[in-house]
Amino acid sequence: MTPDVVTIGLGYIGLPTSALMASKGMQVHGVDVNPEVVSIINQGKIHIIETDLEAAVAEAVSTGKLKASTKAVLANTYLIVVPTPFKGNHEPDISYVEAATRAVIPLLKAGDLYIIESTSPIGTTEKMRELIYKLRPELTDKLHIAYCPERVLPGNVMHELVYNDRVIGGVDEASTQKAITFYKQFVKGALHATNARTAEMCKLTENSSRDVQIAFANELSLICDKAGINVWELIKLANKHPRVNILQPGCGVGGHCIAVDPYFITSDFPMESQIIGKAREINNYKSFWVAEQITKARHAFQLQHGRPPAIALMGLAFKPNIDDLRESPAKYIVQKVLQDSQDETYYIVEPNITDHQVFKITNHTEAVQKADIVALLVAHNEFKNLNLQKEQVVLDFCGVRG
Repeated sequence: MTPDVVTIGLGYIGLPTSALMASKGMQVHGVDVNPEVVSIINQGKIHIIETDLEAAVAEAVSTGKLKASTKAVLANTYLIVVPTPFKGNHEPDISYVEAATRAVIPLLKAGDLYIIESTSPIGTTEKMRELIYKLRPELTDKLHIAYCPERVLPGNVMHELVYNDRVIGGVDEASTQKAITFYKQFVKGALHATNARTAEMCKLTENSSRDVQIAFANELSLICDKAGINVWELIKLANKHPRVNILQPGCGVGGHCIAVDPYFITSDFPMESQIIGKAREINNYKSFWVAEQITKARHAFQLQHGRPPAIALMGLAFKPNIDDLRESPAKYIVQKVLQDSQDETYYIVEPNITDHQVFKITNHTEAVQKADIVALLVAHNEFKNLNLQKEQVVLDFCGVRG
């Protein structure tokens, strides 16, 4: 059976989107370069942690609506949902998008819909249009090509894919409308029409805005540390003002969006993006500062007690209650602390994963029982009612204790 949609990329966005489309009766052919991922999905299982995803994938596979493969096949709609990593000095690398596009070019036919969801530099959709028409000139102006960025929160993806508004920008009006018709099949949120370049910039703007706001909170935390002020109390009081809404500081900024997307702007517009660039510096520095505070606490303990401490490093994920470690400031902090380690004992805790290829993972209860210093890096639910002792040094970098 010819599928309705081919999804290229079965990661944190591609797999939930594929499962959602399948639940709406669409025949979905998912593609991933990793054969192990393909095998897991075809068993009706998942390779990532995401609320309600496992049941959705199991149902989609059992009904035959979702099949995974390492190769694309003929369809009417092609959805590009692959990573866009960096190369060099935080320069966006669209080679994955290009590779995914090249994989479907031989399959394209007049009237098909091609959509990029991957976060991309401004102009990427137009570049892919040029590539497609260069290799398939007989299809020139006969395809519908659009950009529609995802804007979901890990941990709540299945809900937000349905109910969040979407921004949809085609390379022409016909493409925009064709893409809107497609998303109407499974999105209940409003669909906002624009052009491809604006849609690309909209995604980058949303996450850059968040990054700037977090940088303000993180900068406050640095100031308050020097001034002897509880930053959590300060922000709570400042937010009583009817027009003030300061975010919570943390260990930095991580994830595949907020810590990454601003560079897509600063790379292309370095002179114009002064605030955006500075926010990135502040949020990166906060992670370095946290690692330094842990090291200082270690030295102070050793001087006071005449022995190296046992240190619990609590959290590796980039945000609370998920297993996603991409661009995680907590993971960077743990690596940085371990690089400077000597004779002390470390317990590394991440309740949402069972093992890690680099770190030995310890249960959070055991780690806290054995630790002299407890460094709270991620505000996981498991950390909110820890049995902490008075003699323990507790470093709360994420507001677990308020």
